Amino acid sequence: MIYIDDSGAQASGLAVYGWVEVLASDWRRALRTWLDCRRDLYADTGVPASYELHATRFANGRGRPTGGTPWDHSKATRTAVMNAAFQTIAELPGARVGAVYRETTGTNFVTAKANLYSDLVALLDERLHAAGELGMVFMDGAGTDPAYRLAHRSLKLETRCLLEDPSFQGSHTSQWVQQADLIAYAAFMAVLRADSKSVMWQWYPKILGEVCAVGGTPLRL
Repeated sequence: MIYIDDSGAQASGLAVYGWVEVLASDWRRALRTWLDCRRDLYADTGVPASYELHATRFANGRGRPTGGTPWDHSKATRTAVMNAAFQTIAELPGARVGAVYRETTGTNFVTAKANLYSDLVALLDERLHAAGELGMVFMDGAGTDPAYRLAHRSLKLETRCLLEDPSFQGSHTSQWVQQADLIAYAAFMAVLRADSKSVMWQWYPKILGEVCAVGGTPLRL
């Protein structure tokens, strides 16, 4: 089971996809580990388990996770939560993470992003085939962009191991997709290396790198 979200921005010239993958046999244990983390976060800070940890908003101090208490205005406390979230993802039973990126400067960003997703799907399918496994993709969004389905349908049926089209879920409804969002953002920050966000550079290589399925850093694809 592979949960994917995107990151990057046209202004930066970077398109990014991040994912968390878990065997169906480990799904319950891994989800329990994550939910325990969210429970502890609520007990320690007042951020409800139902509050979406959307990386771009949460890490950069937007929104009111605790409903407007002073905690909401401290970037240091939010950074601590992000560190704990990444550490938990790295410790999920049976789970692995991954991220790919592509520089798009001078090209059509939408087209380049669609091509990157298509290449990611091919990479995931090849890994599943080599391992003798089957997989399914769960993607953030409403499924209105046909490029995602076309990428899956372009795989050769004779050897295809990614089953069906991607299943779409809004990140606000899925704890797994929220994790994928965090991973994609960490990968974006690791590649972008913006001076103003240096605290975020090492989230991916230092915390997630040990459980990365395609190398310890985001893969340029």
